[in-house]
Amino acid sequence: MPTFQTSSPLASSSNVAHHEKPATSALSDDADLSDSHETFRRLSWYQSTLTIGLSGGILLWASLPPLHWWPLAWVAPLPWLLLVLRPKLHGSRSKVALYLVSFAFWMGMLQWLRLPHWATSIGWVALSGYLALYPFLFVLLSRVAVHRVGLSVVFAAPTVWTGLEVARGYLFGGITIASLAHTQYRWHDWIQLADIIGCYALSGLVMLVAACLARMIPWADQRTPVWPIVPLVLAFAVPLTYGAWRTSGEHTRPGATVALIQGTIDTTFEDEADKDRRVMEQYDQLTEQAVERRRRDQQSNPDLPAIDLIVWPESMFRAPLVSFSPDYEMPPHMVRWAQGRSKEQIEAERGALPGKFFARWRTPALVGLGREHLSATREQRYNSAAFVSGDGELLSVYDKMHLVMFGEYVPLFSLWPALYKLTPMGEGLTPGERAVAEKIGGVRFSPSICYETVIPQLFRQQIRQLREEDREPDVLVSLTNDGWFWGSSELDLHLICGVFRALECRKPLLIAANTGFSAWIDAEGRILEQGPRRDTGFIVADVEIDDRGSFFLEYGGWLELLYVAPCLALSVVAIRGRHRRMQSAAGC
Repeated sequence: MPTFQTSSPLASSSNVAHHEKPATSALSDDADLSDSHETFRRLSWYQSTLTIGLSGGILLWASLPPLHWWPLAWVAPLPWLLLVLRPKLHGSRSKVALYLVSFAFWMGMLQWLRLPHWATSIGWVALSGYLALYPFLFVLLSRVAVHRVGLSVVFAAPTVWTGLEVARGYLFGGITIASLAHTQYRWHDWIQLADIIGCYALSGLVMLVAACLARMIPWADQRTPVWPIVPLVLAFAVPLTYGAWRTSGEHTRPGATVALIQGTIDTTFEDEADKDRRVMEQYDQLTEQAVERRRRDQQSNPDLPAIDLIVWPESMFRAPLVSFSPDYEMPPHMVRWAQGRSKEQIEAERGALPGKFFARWRTPALVGLGREHLSATREQRYNSAAFVSGDGELLSVYDKMHLVMFGEYVPLFSLWPALYKLTPMGEGLTPGERAVAEKIGGVRFSPSICYETVIPQLFRQQIRQLREEDREPDVLVSLTNDGWFWGSSELDLHLICGVFRALECRKPLLIAANTGFSAWIDAEGRILEQGPRRDTGFIVADVEIDDRGSFFLEYGGWLELLYVAPCLALSVVAIRGRHRRMQSAAGC
């Protein structure tokens, strides 16, 4: 019969977890506990994996939007670290409970995925089920590092957490929403280190603090070590010192003036009468207000520059571009629609529509719209952003490269396109292939669309590609339509991702978002101006160019490989250990 001390979740492993000889006590000397003690242990629900894990999930959820109780993040992992330090997770039930806790956390964090359509609830459950693997694997792999490899939890936990966040940012398209570092996005000085180590490793530093605290708590009758105070202090001192140095002095020069237009059109999959007209009218009026406001401000302050670029969010320009392959033959219904016009004439007319619309402002524009390319074998649909010159010329078109799973495509459905008829998203979208940049007003702008801001490696890839073409952008622009989510906490989570992309790349990031949050973020990750939640508005941003470079932009790929390697190694150790146990059980 196990002793009361050994069964406690707070008990530590004497020979591998902490490498210390346990102190003796009356409790530890008692080899045989009474049946009443055993009954008490079984009834101690607060010691169960489910309860301990759930408390950690609740604390982490509360530290992120919508509550934003960010100081909790430094202690939120403590319950999960208790499970790491436990000598044993008892049986398969503990692992099931641990996974269910992870699943519950992600269901709560991603609850806004159910809002666009009843069918998106399937994606909500599926995505939560997938992401639940990461906290679950964090506990299991950290236990391997502590109890089999013999590492201290102070080093094991942040290493495993960082590697798993990298994996989450890559696998199945990648998603970094609700990273541990995101809880600290308002602590401006502390997060500056992201331009060296990236957001992933900042999450590891938050976990490092929690691991140091967990190691210093006197579990049962163990001695309290003092040495974890050193890495704990460094986890604050190093980023704050670097942040103070990095943000000192002048590093910017005048750039361009950009008008970010934010309408408030809730987006649904259902067709609505006159929706296209209502969207265009609302954004037309808001653009006129922004331009007129700037003109009035210039009358009182002649030194103010005019607007160099007008930006509309994703898909808010309602007339799609159309192009045809040479082998495409128009079907009879389209021939009637074309009214005798050739494919080339239709392409030209569609391409001229954005320029004609913005002609009265005589100002270049970047607008989110749809694009269709028709060939003999397929119809390709793109989520795009188009640059238009002040003279009405269509300059270039960027096709979104990173598509949203369950929102713009469904995995494997491309093999059986007929399955898309079961969803409200039509036939899904086609990903783009190249980044785009245009020089306007002496400043080079590069667009991204929607959830591309949650993928650090995509931004690095695009910027490096444009640099090789001698077109490295000065300003990053994100066009997004968050009208699917009705002003929920998704807006906050999405905006936070933009803060870290600006920091990692050391470039200002402008966001034009339908229903919010539009934002002007500088190269230090400061939100200089933010649009309203689920309301109309506009931001006129006098953007400054930042001349500082970024180590993470240059070498982030190698760092990410370094971050994920320990998790791969621990996975091998875990698999080999399980294999040996199975062989022993089989008598081999």
